[in-house]
Amino acid sequence: MFVLGIGGLNHDGAAALLGDEGILAAMEEEKITRNRRGQGLPIAAIEACLAHAGVRPSDIDVLAIARPMPADPAFHLDLRRRFPSARIVVVDHHQAHAASAFYPSPFEEATVLTLDRWGDGRCGARWHAQGYDIRAEKELLVPDSPALLFSRLSDLLGFRGGIEDHKVQWMSAGGTPRFADAFRRILRHDASLGITIDHSYFDAHRRSEGGFNEKFFNALGISHHDLEDDRVRADLAAALQKVIEEVVPAFAERGTHLCLAGGLMLNSMLVDAIERSGRFEDVWVQPVAGNAGTSLGAALHAWHRTLGRRERIRMNSPFLGSAFDLQAIKQVLDNCKLRFRYLMTDRELLEAAVERLSNDKIVAWFQGRTEWGPRALGNRSIFASPKNPYSTENLNVYIKHREPFRKFAASVPAETASTYFELGTTARYLASIGRVRPEYRATFSAAMLDETRIRVHAVRQEDNRLCWELLHAAGRATGLPVLYNTSFNLFAEPLVNDPRSAVRSFYASGIDALFIGNFALEK
Repeated sequence: MFVLGIGGLNHDGAAALLGDEGILAAMEEEKITRNRRGQGLPIAAIEACLAHAGVRPSDIDVLAIARPMPADPAFHLDLRRRFPSARIVVVDHHQAHAASAFYPSPFEEATVLTLDRWGDGRCGARWHAQGYDIRAEKELLVPDSPALLFSRLSDLLGFRGGIEDHKVQWMSAGGTPRFADAFRRILRHDASLGITIDHSYFDAHRRSEGGFNEKFFNALGISHHDLEDDRVRADLAAALQKVIEEVVPAFAERGTHLCLAGGLMLNSMLVDAIERSGRFEDVWVQPVAGNAGTSLGAALHAWHRTLGRRERIRMNSPFLGSAFDLQAIKQVLDNCKLRFRYLMTDRELLEAAVERLSNDKIVAWFQGRTEWGPRALGNRSIFASPKNPYSTENLNVYIKHREPFRKFAASVPAETASTYFELGTTARYLASIGRVRPEYRATFSAAMLDETRIRVHAVRQEDNRLCWELLHAAGRATGLPVLYNTSFNLFAEPLVNDPRSAVRSFYASGIDALFIGNFALEK
């Protein structure tokens, strides 16, 4: 039995393939095509998922599509032509988000919260999930979208709203929330109405500065020229981040277990605030919380609701993307006429990588299957040693070419993480924020968001054996089993997926060494 889920037809398209053995593959279109924000049927992702599992289009029993989707009859005829044996099921956008959050979670009963900018007329909902049933308890319509307000502020601060919203949360770490009271008048939680937004602070005809009008500027006591001040911009970000961290947990109410999905749940600081609110004992976040995750949610919804299957399919690994064997990698290296060194064993590979890291080199790491989702979790990563005092400067200035307030994660073996950090279970997927223990704050100061907070990636041996062994090898060499980790990508592109994009990014950046499979390349 095979179920193919498709999501993100308006942007962030992806496909997910389920079978009797679980999640067989899940991939985003943009990682394969290298085209961000593409629209339409994610053909490359679909073909890659099927190819990885050795499944033909005619083998698909159910094709589950997350809304929104085109109304054009030609689109539906194309689906029937491509999947002649499949039953086609259409799943509501937020129903798909909710399914992606609850079904793979470890819980048998939970509250589910889904929040994004806009889906299929809704921008969010609170659900009750038990067994195989997920029912909406309270819904939010698009005009009252806290995620859309976040995008508006992103645009006001000079970022691309809806694309670079993640920058606002990281900028907020360097600000003070002195404008929070003004944002509390705009964004509110009401026990009966849910989350509401006062739209009198916006001009529907204004296409610049997020659509905020003069009432907004007067309420904050600032002028348009004040936006040129980095301190004002950081304080605006901090204020909205704080208010969202108050409003969203209130909307979730209280319970034992909580599952999260929707694009707003990619906000790690918000997830951290929910975890620390004390409203729930356990929190599980779908690591692919955005539009791409609806492909898995649609497939899981069809698995349980259409096919009536009772087996819960857990998300036991985030490594659900493309894999490339040594022959495929070597073919790319040979075609590019590159000089490389072949390392016969994993031990040689680890020793070579740790030697470079110990000598303050920046190392690109391309191993195994590509991560599904926006975060690098040790298979498509760039690593640097915290022992290198210039590591974060080198990563930001010479490799990633991005703002200094965007810090890097600290990857650490899960079993030793508590020695250095305070963190929750969501650190497995880099979904939340940790705290550095006082005695190690000087060690990790370059990667800290503020006086205490840091992004932490807790690596389990069963999730990623090779990355876990790399961290331990670094620990034996330096006394510190921690490496700074950032995504292996450049030029605002998606995470690298294939050997050719890895080689291109390596030679177009200040990365010192690339370990791709068992091959080592150096400049």
